[in-house]
Order: sequence, then structure tokens, then C-alpha cells
Amino acid sequence: MDHNGNRHTMNKLLRILRHCWIDESDVRRAISADALARIGAQVANSERAHSGEFRVCIEAALPLGDLWRGATARKRAIAMFSTLRAWDTEHNNGVLIYLLFADRCIEIVADRGLAQRVPASTWRNISDGLGTAFKAGDYEHGLLGAVDQVGAVLAKHFPAAPTDPNPNELPNEPDVR
Repeated sequence: MDHNGNRHTMNKLLRILRHCWIDESDVRRAISADALARIGAQVANSERAHSGEFRVCIEAALPLGDLWRGATARKRAIAMFSTLRAWDTEHNNGVLIYLLFADRCIEIVADRGLAQRVPASTWRNISDGLGTAFKAGDYEHGLLGAVDQVGAVLAKHFPAAPTDPNPNELPNEPDVR
């Protein structure tokens, strides 16, 4: 095995160890129950201004099988988009803000109704801002800012009509696992 092969194997093993070491309690120490409640309330407040739905998912670490197969945060975010039913909205305008704590990765997944209207650079900019807040250890304010930004995108493209019903199709509380 050459030097690059050794490095790849070592990086894979270090990633697996990091994911085995970090669990949901680490997330809950970094983001308090009160902060999670405030984030959920912010999601609910945002959803009054648009017909979109979105979820926040914070996952401490990947399952071992996913790690062994070399799953990326993006692939896991897409899987969680499905698991949390963010794709299952009336107007195909669901959004998932996904955080993979062990890898310090942030992904935003938008359903096809938004993907047709919003360039990928918009989601990258929101992710970058969230990443900056996380590097400073400011998880709550970073997430609140991201919720506001995603809400503004949804309000621009899917504003709530005052005469139409605006049902809450998905839970507002962040999903922590």
C-alpha cells in the first residue's frame, strides 16, 4: 500500500473513532433543551409567513454501517430528508437543515419545488454563515439565523396567502439523534 493508501485508511479509522466517541449527550451539552425549544419556536414563527415546511436535524454521529461504507454528510442529509418526511409537503417546498456534529458538517436539502427556484449558492451561503457561528461555539444563534434565512427564502417563493389555510405539516422541534 502506498503512502496515500495508508493516509486514507488512517483517516477512515480516525473518522470512525470520532463517530464512536460522540453521542447525543454531546449535542445536548452544546445545545441546551431551552435553546432547542427556542429554535423550534422560531421555526413555527417562520412558517406563519410562508407555505413551506422545514426541519432542523442535529445528528451526533453516523451509524457504524454508514461510516464503514464511507457515507458523506450530504448522503446522510438526503436520507434524513426522507426519514423526517421533509419531502412530503403539499407544495414540494420542504427544507432540511442538517448538522452532523462529529464531522462538523452542515447540509441544507431543499425539495424540488424550491430547487427549481433557488440556486444552490443560496443554500451554501446559509450553510457558511451557520458554520462560522459553529466555529465560534455559538450553536443557538447560528441555528436561529439559519432558520430566519431559510424562512426568508421560503417567504419569497411561497408566501402565505391570507385567505388560504396554512397547515403545519411537519413538527417544528429540532430532531436530535
